[in-house]
This record gives sequence, C-alpha cells and structure tokens, in this order.
Amino acid sequence: MLSAVMEDYLKAIYTLSEETGERVSTSQLAEYLDVTPPTVTSMTAKLAERGLVEREKYEGALLTADGEVVALEVIRHHRLLESFLADRLDYDWSEVHDEADRLEHHVSDRLVRRIADALDQPGVDPHGDPIPNADLELPADATTTRLDAATPGDRVVVRRIRHRTDEELRYLADAGLRPGAAIEITDVAPFGMVTVAGAAGEQSLPAEVAHLIEVVPAAEATPA
Repeated sequence: MLSAVMEDYLKAIYTLSEETGERVSTSQLAEYLDVTPPTVTSMTAKLAERGLVEREKYEGALLTADGEVVALEVIRHHRLLESFLADRLDYDWSEVHDEADRLEHHVSDRLVRRIADALDQPGVDPHGDPIPNADLELPADATTTRLDAATPGDRVVVRRIRHRTDEELRYLADAGLRPGAAIEITDVAPFGMVTVAGAAGEQSLPAEVAHLIEVVPAAEATPA
C-alpha cells in the first residue's frame, strides 16, 4: 500500500514531466508540492526503493513504468471527481481541484467506474485535462499551442487550461476563457501582455497566465 503522500508525489512527477518533457528536479517538486527540498529528496529516495521512481543525481526524477501506472490511476480518479463535482453537484470549476485532491486517494475502483459511466465516459475534465480511461490510456488529442506563443490575428479555440491556482481559474472564468471558448488574438505586447477578444469582450492577460492556456486553430477545433 502506498500512502496518499506517496501518490501525490507520483502524480506531481508525472504532471511536471508531461508538461516539460524532462526529468523533474528537486526544486521543481518542492515548489509544486509546497515542501522543502530535503523532504523531496527523502521521499523520492523511498519511491526509488519501491521501484516507482528513477533518480539521477543533479538530473532529477522520472517515473518507472510501475510508477506511471500509479500516477495515471490517481489522475483518473482526480479528473473524474472534478468532472462529477462540476457536472452533477454544481461546483464551480475553481472549486473542484482541492475537493478532488482530498477524495482521489479514498475512492474505490467500483465507485470510479460508476462515476465514469454516469458521466458517459468523459474524455476531459472541466479544465480540458485528458482523463485516462479504465485501461489508463489517455485519449488522443489535437496538438495545442500555448496562448502566449500565438500571433496577433490568430483565431483559436481554448482546449485546455493548466491548473495552478483557484484565483487564476476564477480570473479566467470571469474573462470568458474556458475550454471551448473561441477567441482572436489582437495583440502581443513586447513586455508580455497578450490581448484577446471573445464573447466576454477584450481581455489583456499577463504572459504567465496566457502560458497556462492551450489553444488550437479555430479551423481545426472539434468538440472536446
């Protein structure tokens, strides 16, 4: 049996490595999980002893095949719970992350299957994050671009928003920037502001917020 903390580490390593395509450093994990670097070193050593993580000094951590299975199972639980909370219990999308974090380690496989069936096997959660299926396979998805890398004049559709803080999600929701929203990039300032126009009007986003938003060209967009 793995503790909830161990599962959190495996999920964090998967999430960070999936985003960067690289090994995850101790400092990255410490910042992501809001713990100290020595705590990260201690825990990743324990996970390595269990064959769930590969560690290279000065190069960071990477999940083994067994570690990835655990991470994907926890991610499946988390994203299905987020979807259930938003779809059936009327939670705001900025509220579901913390609730799912608390529940993801304690739901049975039977309950997870029933949630997936009740929601008609959703492919993405409220933030556009892909949900692994019962075989822990991720659905195929279109190639996305980060909004801060877009060009003025581009017409795009929001596909995914990388969760960082609830405050950022509330800010984006107020700006009408949710998965499925169609927008046009009207300006990209040299100092990093990205201005977009959509159903909610024109919005200027700091580059670090725009970087959280993944988009696809409007001409290539299909329902999520």
